[in-house]
Amino acid sequence: MSKPEFVYTTYIETSAEKLWQALTDGDFTERYWFGHRVASDWKAGSSYKFVKPGAPGLEGKVLVSEPPRLLSYSWDCCSPDAQRERTSRVTFALEPHGKIVKLTVTHDELDEGGVTLRNISGGWPMVIANLKSLLETGHALDIDPPSVTKEAACA
Repeated sequence: MSKPEFVYTTYIETSAEKLWQALTDGDFTERYWFGHRVASDWKAGSSYKFVKPGAPGLEGKVLVSEPPRLLSYSWDCCSPDAQRERTSRVTFALEPHGKIVKLTVTHDELDEGGVTLRNISGGWPMVIANLKSLLETGHALDIDPPSVTKEAACA
């Protein structure tokens, strides 16, 4: 039996280079990822962290970094008391098509429990919609961030 995965595809009017920067620059992620700031040197094997004061953190390792077309990293909690069975993986595939970029986000290697999939399938569409709006219009959407508990972020 195959493990569950979440795949989300959208098209963004931008360049692959600008989209790559949006995915990897802390100042930019903070604007569309509901205040979470990412930090890494984005070399394969390096660590990365998403941090936001007062919120559960995420950390992991950069698995693949091929700017500006492919980025993959492990997804795990940095809270020492977080409960999870396995580390999952997030992959961003960027495919330029003229003035737009096809962005495919895949979150896989997930636990089979339904809670994980519900949290991921609710969070990623909001993050990606916010990213798309910010790149295309210059401002993020006026939406409330998903309710994230330590258990939900780390499920």
